[in-house]
Amino acid sequence: MGDPQATAQTKESPAKVIGMAVIVAFVCALVVSTASVLLKPIQDAHLEAEREARMAAMLDTLPGMRELLEEAGAENLETRLVDLSSGEFVASDDPAAYDEMEAAGDPDAAVPVPSELDVAGLGQRGPNAAVHILEGNGRVQLVVLPVRGTGYQSMIRALLALEADLRTVAALTILEQGETPGLGARIEDPEWQALWPGKEVANEAGEIVISVVKGEATKPYEVDGITGATQTGSGVANMLRYWLGPHGYGPFLERLRSGGL
Repeated sequence: MGDPQATAQTKESPAKVIGMAVIVAFVCALVVSTASVLLKPIQDAHLEAEREARMAAMLDTLPGMRELLEEAGAENLETRLVDLSSGEFVASDDPAAYDEMEAAGDPDAAVPVPSELDVAGLGQRGPNAAVHILEGNGRVQLVVLPVRGTGYQSMIRALLALEADLRTVAALTILEQGETPGLGARIEDPEWQALWPGKEVANEAGEIVISVVKGEATKPYEVDGITGATQTGSGVANMLRYWLGPHGYGPFLERLRSGGL
């Protein structure tokens, strides 16, 4: 006959192993979750600092921008919160803290994007957006719009700066992207972003026609594409077409054209 004690231990071993595995998994999950919560403010602060640095770098590339800021008596652009549906400003103590992408993920705040207008592949957007404006001599000198859209394999976030006429690109700065290294990721290269200033976003009829083309651009609203990154280039163009359209900043830009600030 076998040893009863050994038999009992053998029967208990699998249960003990499973139990220990569950405990270890729970502890690991708790540690990861806690670390994520504790580190998120630090990560967010780093991202915000990087965005501000890129904004400053973008302004430094614009001819005469520092002079315009001095004339306006400002050190930087003024940030205002805009209701995207109406185009009107929204009162806010800290408009720069508003994250449109985060609001788009909030079921209680998100605004569905109609499928026929969703060329940027967003699905839904936030109700508001934080815009950056330089005003001088009673008129808008520059407006910087945060934009985002789906590229080939990632969400692309960028800043689009428009000149006083609100139809000419002053600059395009990519803030975040996760496109293919060496191909689509080249949208972040300064050389490619340098192709954007002076491009027109709309035609004479007011239609948003800005595009990224294969090969070399031949029209004032075209930008050279990146070889091997056609879908990423199209994603950037579609992103701008959506945000400059009627479901994006269209109502806001129309208000600026008709009545300024």
